[in-house]
Amino acid sequence: MITSPSVSPITAGAARSRAQAGATLAAAVLAFFVITFDAVVVNVALPSIGGDLGGGITSLQWVVDGYTLMFAALLLSAGSLSDRIGARRALAIGVAVFAVASAACGLAPSLGVLAAGRFVQGSAAAVMMPASMALIGQAYPDAQRRARAVAIWAMGGAVASSSGPVLGGLLTGLSWRWIFFVNLPVGAVALVLLAHAARSPHRRVPFDWTGQVTAVAAMGGLTYAAIQAGTDGFGAPRVMTAFAVAVVALAAFLAAQARGSHPMMPLDLFRSRTVTISVAVGFAFIVGYYGLPFVISLYLQQMRGLSALATGAAFLPMMLIGAVLTPFSTRLAERIGACSLVTVGLALMSAGLVILALTPVSTPVWAVAALMVLIGLAGPLVMPPVTAVLLNAVPAHRVGVASGVFNTSRQIGGALAVAVFGALLAQPAGFHTGMRISLLIAAAVALAAAVISPALTPASRP
Repeated sequence: MITSPSVSPITAGAARSRAQAGATLAAAVLAFFVITFDAVVVNVALPSIGGDLGGGITSLQWVVDGYTLMFAALLLSAGSLSDRIGARRALAIGVAVFAVASAACGLAPSLGVLAAGRFVQGSAAAVMMPASMALIGQAYPDAQRRARAVAIWAMGGAVASSSGPVLGGLLTGLSWRWIFFVNLPVGAVALVLLAHAARSPHRRVPFDWTGQVTAVAAMGGLTYAAIQAGTDGFGAPRVMTAFAVAVVALAAFLAAQARGSHPMMPLDLFRSRTVTISVAVGFAFIVGYYGLPFVISLYLQQMRGLSALATGAAFLPMMLIGAVLTPFSTRLAERIGACSLVTVGLALMSAGLVILALTPVSTPVWAVAALMVLIGLAGPLVMPPVTAVLLNAVPAHRVGVASGVFNTSRQIGGALAVAVFGALLAQPAGFHTGMRISLLIAAAVALAAAVISPALTPASRP
């Protein structure tokens, strides 16, 4: 009698583990894709949203900044939530809330409802981001396999960033509401994949309530003041009140971080010059990289009469150059040095922003698209090497905290860029003057970061 070969329990267990790891990675990639996609896709849809729901630049700024503000404010403490309830559960909750908020955005009858939905989306994204990274670490304990998985995960964000403007233009051609509805099937697939992922460990970790509340108050007050200053003026009572709230909340936040037993942002991190400069570089980079699409999208559609699709296509060279060169940034850093690469990238960004600011209004759109490639080049030249330098400058047990601080600084840079640039666009001097001043401010910030970046000190992790 012939018997069929049996599968050993070890082999079956290994196959199940590989399947669970694959499902985990796929869910994490989808989560990072929608997080990045919803950060960039809205810019090309803003004129259509304004035309449909009414409201000026000030109202449209909240559609962008509502997402970024909550993402930045909650990101530092979201990792603690992931630890407390488990990364798989945290990611599932984040994806589900994100999908529901996306549906609310797509069905929004007014700009107020849409902005509220964007606030919820940003909060969910803050939960999803650290949970997706933690899940990959748990699913791939081997360092080499984990590095490959992280590279695949990062490509999810790169694809979303490069395709976002064009996909946003295509979807807006149908209706701007589809840029939000498209998240529903993606979220459903991610939840199905998570159901096949391995359970995540969880542990009780302290939560810095004082730090979280004061952080939200400080960021919210500053963003509100900057946005409202565009219409009310910087001397308006509610603008001055919001600035005062931001200052008081920031002082309370710093005091809580200095004296708390479990601070969400340990201030002693900034004793390291490399950490301080890396955080400043991340902030400066996003001011230009995130502020530029906001300003130029409005310019191309409102001032030059382009459609949403044509506007998205104008951003394609800028986004593609970053996606193409990112895989080679490590080799470039090894050849010419990470610090030199960061400095060159920031200098290119500053030069590109200055040229765009001084370019005549009648410049052909293809020339504007070509000039934006200089800003796109800064992506692979700045972010991968400065991230590596930062992570190598902190002890292994503080990598998560340092990453959270770095990413939060980037989100704050994006939120403030949209708030300040939008206020300038709304000034009586006119759109073109506001656009030029905005781009010159972004160029000055990038140049300042380029000047201090040579002081970065690459080193092996202590």
